[in-house]
Amino acid sequence: QVQLVESGGGLVQAGGSLRLSCAASGRTFSNYVMAWFRQAPGKEREFVANIRWSGGVTVYADSVKGRFAISRDNAKSTVYLQMNSLKPEDTAVYFCAAKNPRVGATYDLWGQGTQVTVSS
Repeated sequence: QVQLVESGGGLVQAGGSLRLSCAASGRTFSNYVMAWFRQAPGKEREFVANIRWSGGVTVYADSVKGRFAISRDNAKSTVYLQMNSLKPEDTAVYFCAAKNPRVGATYDLWGQGTQVTVSS
């Protein structure tokens, strides 16, 4: 069974840090692009960052550049999102997603999400 399981969310004060984890299982993800998205209440889901599992090339949304860092641990099949200098506007449910660019451009694997709440 293919799964993406997020963890690490929680409540933090503005200026604080959290690290989210996404454990991937059920298939080989070496050709995949792994990403984090977020969805705040009443807003559409938005892209946060992605990383190519092979090679580690990363892309970030402008809103998180310089504050967030995406990384992966091949041995653990886990992708991380280190979030620093958190702001109240970072409050959202954060989702891990995966796509195989050799198959298509759509993220077709999603985790269940983890809540991040940043208090002012």
